[in-house]
Amino acid sequence: MNTEMSTHGHNCVLLFARSPTRGQVKTRLAAEIGEESAAGLYKCFVEDSVSLIESLDAERKVCYHPAEAKSEFSGWLGEQHRYAPQQGDNLGERLKNAFSDAFGKGFAKVAAIGSDSPDLPVEFLQQAFGELASHDTVIGPSSDGGYYLIGFSRSSFLPDAFDNIAWGSDAVFEQTVCMLRQHGLTVRLLPLWHDIDTAADLKSLLLRTKNTPFEKSKTYLCLKSDGLWSALNV
Repeated sequence: MNTEMSTHGHNCVLLFARSPTRGQVKTRLAAEIGEESAAGLYKCFVEDSVSLIESLDAERKVCYHPAEAKSEFSGWLGEQHRYAPQQGDNLGERLKNAFSDAFGKGFAKVAAIGSDSPDLPVEFLQQAFGELASHDTVIGPSSDGGYYLIGFSRSSFLPDAFDNIAWGSDAVFEQTVCMLRQHGLTVRLLPLWHDIDTAADLKSLLLRTKNTPFEKSKTYLCLKSDGLWSALNV
């Protein structure tokens, strides 16, 4: 039996994350709240995303960047997760390579998420794996025109889905869905959700999570302790 599949069966979730280095993450947000605050918040985003995937009945793999940061990530997030460096010159190549590796190890259903949506409902991820039983692929649109999740079953994996995409633009979701359907794949859409890229996104996050369990999250507590709470006028 493949040792990577021995505990969680045939599902694998890939969490894409970057080292929370000041000036290297959340640059749009940093322009508004400062590099130190943005890096600190992103660190919390990653930790909350890890907590999210820990509740899934799936193998968990953190796809980290930069490539030399494995010891940093394992020391930070714990040895209980699997780690692999992101490989490729752009996000499309990195996603393609991560999916190819997971399917090569025998997983039947694989879903990838980023670390920009710290309040992503776990139900969306559970739904994603469920939908892959009857659909070739599943994708969760984000309000900025990208997507927060994409998943495939092994028999329908389409590496071309990550080629010729205008990464970083508001056309990523539309271009990806068009590519999938052009190749004849059935596509299931998850509910719309939100990335956190600006101060306005932070304010929306706080407003929609008020009086919810998210108030106990690392992100929420960081916002309160960092002094950003009052600055956002929430």
